[in-house]
Amino acid sequence: MSQPHTPFDPFFGADGVDGVEKEKEKDGVPDGVSDGVGRPSDSQPTACHGEFTKEQQDKFGKRELQETDCYDKLGFTFPKWKKWGILSVIFIVQVSMNFNAGFYASGVSLFAGHFGISEQAARVGQMDFLIAYGFGSEFWAPWSEEFGRWPIMQLSLLLVNIWQIPCALAPNFGTIVVCRILGGLSSAGGSVTLGMVADMWEADEQQYAVAFIVFSSVAGSVIAPVVGGFTTTFLNWHWNFWLQLILGGFVQVVHFFVPETRCSILVTREAKRRRKMGDEVYSGDEIKGKQITVKHLLMVWSRPFIMFVREPIVLCLSMLSGFSDSLIFTFLQSFTPVFKQWGFTTITIGLSFLPLMVGYIIAYFSFFPFFHRHCRVRERDPDALQPEARLYWLLWTAPLLVIGLFGFAWTSLGPPHVHWIAPMIFASLIAIANYSIYMATIDYMVASYGPYAASATGGNALARDFLAGIAAMYSTPMYENMGHSNSLEWASTLLGFLAIFFIIPIYVFYWNGPKIRDKSKFAQVLASDRKKAQRKVSQCGSGEPGPEEHYFSGSGAV
Repeated sequence: MSQPHTPFDPFFGADGVDGVEKEKEKDGVPDGVSDGVGRPSDSQPTACHGEFTKEQQDKFGKRELQETDCYDKLGFTFPKWKKWGILSVIFIVQVSMNFNAGFYASGVSLFAGHFGISEQAARVGQMDFLIAYGFGSEFWAPWSEEFGRWPIMQLSLLLVNIWQIPCALAPNFGTIVVCRILGGLSSAGGSVTLGMVADMWEADEQQYAVAFIVFSSVAGSVIAPVVGGFTTTFLNWHWNFWLQLILGGFVQVVHFFVPETRCSILVTREAKRRRKMGDEVYSGDEIKGKQITVKHLLMVWSRPFIMFVREPIVLCLSMLSGFSDSLIFTFLQSFTPVFKQWGFTTITIGLSFLPLMVGYIIAYFSFFPFFHRHCRVRERDPDALQPEARLYWLLWTAPLLVIGLFGFAWTSLGPPHVHWIAPMIFASLIAIANYSIYMATIDYMVASYGPYAASATGGNALARDFLAGIAAMYSTPMYENMGHSNSLEWASTLLGFLAIFFIIPIYVFYWNGPKIRDKSKFAQVLASDRKKAQRKVSQCGSGEPGPEEHYFSGSGAV
């Protein structure tokens, strides 16, 4: 007997029947990966064939070219090889950014010894970069939506690389602190890279791509300590920054050849091309004009912060992701004292982070069956699944955070009580939970905010990096001083209890998602815009002041 579909059972379609006909996968690419031939529906405007509606012809006395009028020129219709080629470059960009955030920690003892300061004081360079990195993501994200992903990412990479030079040549520790702050503020972060996913995949097709970029983010945090173990052993402290510069320079050169993906920029390019051919059409950005006024600058820069405060989707998911990330960052600081009990050296302590990579890989592939099934259900009925279905797998993986932390705590007793492999196994469970939380929350936000995904995920980055930066200062002292001498299990036990409280909101959000979405006005406007115009893409370049301008300028409810 069929049952009405709810968002809480993503395996069933609108009629509640499991057994969707399996579609033959195309060219060996999993379901959900675009085949590069995206097209607007038959009911969409046909201006791309030379016909314009009266509304388009009359507005501002100019004919407006909208994204649906040249859909075949947008990133959504890039061939598969091109999309995944771009994502592969973005993968190493993201690895580089997170490598910069984590690699510094491996040289704390070297900085302390060279500059004559305590190791706790040397950790300030780690804290200030992470906090500044969070604000950097908020700062760069909206500009990529205004001026395009390519120039913003190139400028960000250039500035980050420049600030590595004075760090490497620093005559005193104060220079490192200041330049690390500037380097963090210069980092565009995952908000821009995730915005590029929204540029090339529609909301219902994006999950494989989002999972790939999220994996690149967590992979960088593992590669950093592994490499750091070797550099700390064989090189001096200067190389901590020279290696960041070498990787950053390589990444910038490779990224130079990545094409622009932002739809409003591509529409403007197409309008200019058509005018050269005698067709007088203009993009929405050209009609409105790019007026760089103080008011406009403030409105653009404040966009991520406004969304963070006024959009419950962004606020709730960002805080959930942020608090869980701070727990995990704190836990990672225990690796040195825990594994030293078994006689691990600096190099082998760095290698002890590899089980985290194993956990991340398992988590990455564990999402694929759900992506595949979601795609099949949507093929039958595009409205069959509510957005909360994107959080379904997280309901099962989130408890691994609690299990992993408690398990790690009570296998950290050292020899002869426990073998060193035991805490590593529990560390991999924590990694599975960490990836799942990051992936599910990011996927939900990118799908909800489409062309403004960079601003939305900027709030997520702010919460994660800000709280991780604070954790950099208290984590090691907590493990050194909590409990009696040589007792490391109590700090991780405390984290396990905190994790119980931090994962509860996941279930609250899942069951009350519709109410939270109703209060997220801008997300509702973007969804309504797609549905009303009978098109896939959200408006990102209209000649008239759009609802986003009213929303972010504070001129009233959207």
